[in-house]
Amino acid sequence: MVSETALPARIERLSELAHNMWWSWHHASRTVFRSLDYPLWSLTGHNPAKMLHQIDPIRLRLAARDPEFLEVYDKAIAELDKDLLGNSNWFQQSHPEHRRDVIAYFSAEFAIHNSLPIYAGGLGILAGDLLKEASDLGLPMVGVGLMYPQGYFQQHIGPDGWQQEVYRELDFRSAPISPVRMSPDATCAPLTSVRLGSRSVQLGAYLVRVGRVELYLVCTDVDGNSPEDRQLTSRLYTAEQSRRIQQEIVLGIGGTRILKAIGIEPTVWHANEGHTAFMMMERIRGERERGRSPEDALDAVRARTVFTTHTPVPAGHDVFSFDLMDEHFSGYWDLPGADRSRMLELGRTDGSAQFNMTTFALRTSARSNAVSKKHMQVTQRMWQGLWPDTPEDLVPISHVTNGVHPPTWLSAELAELYCSHLGHDWAERHDDIALWDGIDKISDDALWQARRKQKQRLITAMALRGQECWASGRCSPQQALAMGSLFEPTALTIGFVRRFTEYKRPTLLFRDIERLKRIVRDPWCPVQIVFAGKSHPADEASKQLLQQVYRMCLDREFRGRVAFVEDYDMHMSRLLTRGVDVWLNTPRRPREASGTSGMKACMNGVIHLSVPDGWWPEGYDGTNGWVIGDETLSASHEEEDSRDADALYSILENEVIPLFYDRDRNGIPHGWLKKVRSSIKSITPRFSSRRMVKDYVGTMYIPVLEQGYGPQAPR
Repeated sequence: MVSETALPARIERLSELAHNMWWSWHHASRTVFRSLDYPLWSLTGHNPAKMLHQIDPIRLRLAARDPEFLEVYDKAIAELDKDLLGNSNWFQQSHPEHRRDVIAYFSAEFAIHNSLPIYAGGLGILAGDLLKEASDLGLPMVGVGLMYPQGYFQQHIGPDGWQQEVYRELDFRSAPISPVRMSPDATCAPLTSVRLGSRSVQLGAYLVRVGRVELYLVCTDVDGNSPEDRQLTSRLYTAEQSRRIQQEIVLGIGGTRILKAIGIEPTVWHANEGHTAFMMMERIRGERERGRSPEDALDAVRARTVFTTHTPVPAGHDVFSFDLMDEHFSGYWDLPGADRSRMLELGRTDGSAQFNMTTFALRTSARSNAVSKKHMQVTQRMWQGLWPDTPEDLVPISHVTNGVHPPTWLSAELAELYCSHLGHDWAERHDDIALWDGIDKISDDALWQARRKQKQRLITAMALRGQECWASGRCSPQQALAMGSLFEPTALTIGFVRRFTEYKRPTLLFRDIERLKRIVRDPWCPVQIVFAGKSHPADEASKQLLQQVYRMCLDREFRGRVAFVEDYDMHMSRLLTRGVDVWLNTPRRPREASGTSGMKACMNGVIHLSVPDGWWPEGYDGTNGWVIGDETLSASHEEEDSRDADALYSILENEVIPLFYDRDRNGIPHGWLKKVRSSIKSITPRFSSRRMVKDYVGTMYIPVLEQGYGPQAPR
């Protein structure tokens, strides 16, 4: 073990490099740690902070005298300084008058890298990509979330196909985080507190550096709290209502107070999903405490608040009874400026005695947005009751379609091709649509070889997971095979990778099992299907769907060509979005708010096959993928499933499979690669996080800074 003080002077900034998540999306930085000790880099799960606690001190001393390593190290440090300290970034050049403003971005989860497992899925991925892009563009942003020591669960699949959840404590010494204020035992010390019912709960915070952006994770595991309260934020997304509301109080009210304790005064407050809405409540209370009237306090907060909703169905929004609110806010209502009746009324919908977090957020925000054009239409219809005199299509909820961060998700093979054919600065210009015409300069042979390498990486990783599972004694040989150990690198590979839940219809492919078996077992044109994803621990119905899929993977009649990869995380996500040939998406209409996994896949040369929901109606142009059915809503789930399954099988049999296996004498599928190029060119610049963040700046942040709230507030 080595402490940070044991680093040789010549390479002492390794610690700085390891503790800024900037390394996670910069090749030069990752090369430093790979070059330092590649086996340890792999064993630590690509976690530089953990590496520096486990590396042999002799290895460090040798590295400090190795000219080749020092060249790599110096290059990475120079890039770090240029990126973090330079002033020639997009935001300062485009909006110099706002360079001193601060945007506070609140979210219940952030996915930065698998070395910091405090995320559950798409919401966290979106939030993490947004912070990275904010850093790249020089946006003056600070993130606020919760510190989950146990994170989200690790998934094990039992012999019967039932999901088992395993929680492990994060080793804080080996994580790229640091306490904002350290206690004597080197953990997190109290910075502020919140009232939960009649008791006071102490709050601390951990700092995660994400390039230029600082992310503060609020923590209740601090001295002075009861054992129960220390565990309050231990896990994500508990289903128990009482704990859930307490976590959201800690996030919204506690997060606001943490920023105040640190001395950060945001000028724009961005609430990402309804989980964060108590942030607006605390700010309204603060304005009242300073002497403003109820209406002036609301106007002052609304004028500086932006809200993003991601949930297209009413049941997906957090709703708490007034009784539950009073139970946990009883001490809060006694604080100066906390107007109980006024606050509860702002969260009431349709006269019910319930507090709806999204209702409250919409009423306390200047600008609100959905996360795709289709989602905007659904959201306007869902919340029109807050604007009863406004036509549905004029309800003031706009859209900023989600995007993903190419430097995080793009494979090394394609990045190398892009450097050669688009220019070494392609990453700085990746939202320029004209730039991507350069894809046509890449030969079919070079593009196909890159795609083959991507698939081989995935298949090798799947085989290793199966091997490790069997060797540990946790899996039977049959289970190891069900994890993809028999996959072939030459077969057409389809990926269904997403959170397991009913509306995403993971079992749609199995609606006609005999037809599917004929498809996958074709000796001349074989097809492989890989599934991955987690069910919420409390969602028994979704676990049953996962079990059904897993049992199909065990069926010998599929000949090992249907697999389930357990414990889907960011690392496996990168391999899957790069390594399959087709990305399958089959949600019920109109239940997909946006989705982002298909965007990652498309920019890696994977072709999208999806129902027209979420982002795909904006992305599909007839040349860059396939669409299942149309946007017509069915009379019943049975009718929708029957119609879509038949359309899916037909597309596979008549379009996808023939195109993939139509090869020249050298085995190159030119028609397939034409579609791959179209996918990359049309999706990458338009569905990148750079475009998304620039949209937020142009349509949300700057208007709020310069104009305040809109003319029509919801009732």
